[in-house]
Amino acid sequence: MSLIKLISWNVNGIRAAERKGFLDFMNKGQYDIIGIQETKVHDPTVLSPALQNPDHHNSYWHSASEKKGYSGVAVFTKNIPQKIKTNFGQKSLLSQEGRVIELEFPQFTFLNIYFPNGGSGEVRLDYKLKFYDQFLKYIKKLDLAGKNIVFTGDLNTAHEEIDLARAKENIKNSGFMPKERLWLDRFAKAGFIDTFRHWHPKKIKYSYWDMKTHARDRNVGWRIDYFYVNKRFLPKVSDADIYDAVKGSDHAPVYLSLKI
Repeated sequence: MSLIKLISWNVNGIRAAERKGFLDFMNKGQYDIIGIQETKVHDPTVLSPALQNPDHHNSYWHSASEKKGYSGVAVFTKNIPQKIKTNFGQKSLLSQEGRVIELEFPQFTFLNIYFPNGGSGEVRLDYKLKFYDQFLKYIKKLDLAGKNIVFTGDLNTAHEEIDLARAKENIKNSGFMPKERLWLDRFAKAGFIDTFRHWHPKKIKYSYWDMKTHARDRNVGWRIDYFYVNKRFLPKVSDADIYDAVKGSDHAPVYLSLKI
């Protein structure tokens, strides 16, 4: 049995993260899989060699072709995956805006996702809800096919009142609207487990703070970054945490370990 260590982090720009020590963080932690969101990279080949071909890791990217400097996800992994998927169908929202990358490993299927933000108006809120719908349908199919599933990323929604500092003030704001939180209820009903909350039912920790209001200084935050597993794979989870002391982005890294 071996320990597999995973990290998920919305880096808010991979170039900025590199300047702030992202590669040192990755190497010192000796993580096996690192999923990052919001790379803001249109073409990964313009990045430094250290990011394209980091020591001890392979890198895989899905960038937004629709808009430069927007969205984007990537995965750094020690082991070469059996399959890599970024195309989920021409009409699928999962294929658009560089938001989803799926890697198939012998023990599990890993999905790294940057879920849409619904805060810029009704059109984007509707897009976000449709994205949730399509994503849930997709992972339910994987689950029914017998796959062990780990999915992670910035879900852009805090699930319960414990997951943000000012719940009542944000009930009408995107990120804590009832119709957004309902989708996280549906994930749970479908048998997908929020690993941090499973391990820490009453712990208050946040993974995102607004930079403009210096919210991190006051720990006025949100927990919107998650690791989920399907129910059959839960016995393999050995720990889940949020590294809220790690700087370098407006988000903190979230952690998962597996014993396989």
